[in-house]
Amino acid sequence: MQIKIQQSVISGIIATIVMTLLMLLGVAMGMPKMSPPDMLAGMMGVPVALGWVIHFMIGIVFAAGYVFFFNSWLKKIVNKMARGAIYGLLAFIAAQIGFPVMGAIFGDAPMPQPEDSMVLMMIGSVMGHFIFGIVIALFVKPVTSLSKHY
Repeated sequence: MQIKIQQSVISGIIATIVMTLLMLLGVAMGMPKMSPPDMLAGMMGVPVALGWVIHFMIGIVFAAGYVFFFNSWLKKIVNKMARGAIYGLLAFIAAQIGFPVMGAIFGDAPMPQPEDSMVLMMIGSVMGHFIFGIVIALFVKPVTSLSKHY
């Protein structure tokens, strides 16, 4: 159990860093500016610094979902990158559901509005989540290795 928690925290932090760096670099390649910490802070009415903390906490929670559940559910997918890409797609879908839910929870908080093309923003978000999932999958040990630590 302790190994799974460590893997969740480490892979979640690393995957969130990689995804965030790619979003920041994407602007230089013509992609719309996307800043989850700014969007979270705006929706929740908290300082941006807390938005960053929440952004990384969400990354760790999603990594834990992979480590504790998804990694063992899809044992038949032996390619780590494919498994991670599928998980990244699920994380993207969860984010699309999560933002409106957060909007409902926080009431009058402004929903993030795209500054540029919504299509490019969605493409960038899907790509970022794919990479997020792949990074997690690359840092997490296979199911057989994890089961030895019980």
